[in-house]
Amino acid sequence: MNVKNFIIGGIVGGIVDFLLGWLLWGILFASVFPPKDESQMNMPFIFLGCMTFGFFISYIFSKWASISTAISGAKAGAVIALFLSLFNNFFHNSNTLTPDYQTMAIDIVLTVFCGAIVGAVIGIVNGKMK
Repeated sequence: MNVKNFIIGGIVGGIVDFLLGWLLWGILFASVFPPKDESQMNMPFIFLGCMTFGFFISYIFSKWASISTAISGAKAGAVIALFLSLFNNFFHNSNTLTPDYQTMAIDIVLTVFCGAIVGAVIGIVNGKMK
């Protein structure tokens, strides 16, 4: 594994994920995903979650898949994000008697979109650093 690709790809991917999340969930779809209480939002944890996703994708691309193009990165990122989003939404809604399926579907689509963009960016970073 190229450690330099992993670190730089993870940082760039995490920042892209954070900015896309802010744009999509925080601005464009804020009415669908309103915060329960703005005073309880923990931005450092949101940032750390985004960085974790960036490093997770970067690790897979660098260690196992040798992904170094935008197209292959977008495809792999979308698939990884799909499974992570399904996992997260199923468990998040497991304590709800009447899950909101429309909100779940929107969240899954947005997460797959973000995963594809993050994957493409990390793929480009890996390709540029060969």
